[in-house]
Amino acid sequence: MFGACIVYAGFLAAFLGGISILKPLAFLGIRTRLTGLFAFVLGIFVVFLGSLLPAGDVHIASARTHLDEFVPNYQFGEFHSIRVSAPRERVFLAMKAVTADEIFLFRTLTWIRRLGGSDQESILNPGHGVPVLDVAKRTGFLLLAEEPNREVVLGTAVAAPPGFRPSHRPTPEDFKNVRQPGFVLAATNFRFEDDGPGVTLVTTETRIFATSASVRRRFQLYWRVIYPGSALIRRMWLRAIKKRAEALPNS
Repeated sequence: MFGACIVYAGFLAAFLGGISILKPLAFLGIRTRLTGLFAFVLGIFVVFLGSLLPAGDVHIASARTHLDEFVPNYQFGEFHSIRVSAPRERVFLAMKAVTADEIFLFRTLTWIRRLGGSDQESILNPGHGVPVLDVAKRTGFLLLAEEPNREVVLGTAVAAPPGFRPSHRPTPEDFKNVRQPGFVLAATNFRFEDDGPGVTLVTTETRIFATSASVRRRFQLYWRVIYPGSALIRRMWLRAIKKRAEALPNS
């Protein structure tokens, strides 16, 4: 989170400096084009500095969730939660049924993420009326674990060594055992816990593990750039689950 703030502060300074090179923004104290150029260069330097901030290692000593089993060590992550006025069984069904159209700003943010390109179906470009989890599972994500009404975990390889080709269809055990240099592995879960009579606490956590220092350094800037959008999508996703679950009739 701190690294992302530094990177975006740099982007903002560079953006305002770039504008001031053309027309100084005097109301911001930038009264000359030279000052604008200085702000632009300083912003680029801050972005570079933010990209170099080291990502610390997190180690889970004792597995409490299925996500802990598959990603006990990681360098990047995010965690979000929401309380839903519905029992776990109903919330679990809602989670599995939510579509991209129900998630506020999902299509806008994923369009930006893929730079507006590619019409091919993917988690960044799901079809209309199709549950997002179904799209994920058939377009590059592996179902690592599913405990009905309790937790679902999905995983994928964000990056792999040049020329790498799996010799067989990957399995959850393969994902768990990847340690060769050059991989960046990501796993996301949805977890459901009782939080009072008829109330469910839903959490979603994403963990990313880079298997070598070089690929970790290359991934850092990318993560810090996409983090705000990624966090917003996940919060809106939880809200969509809540809305659908609370609208479902009692069984």
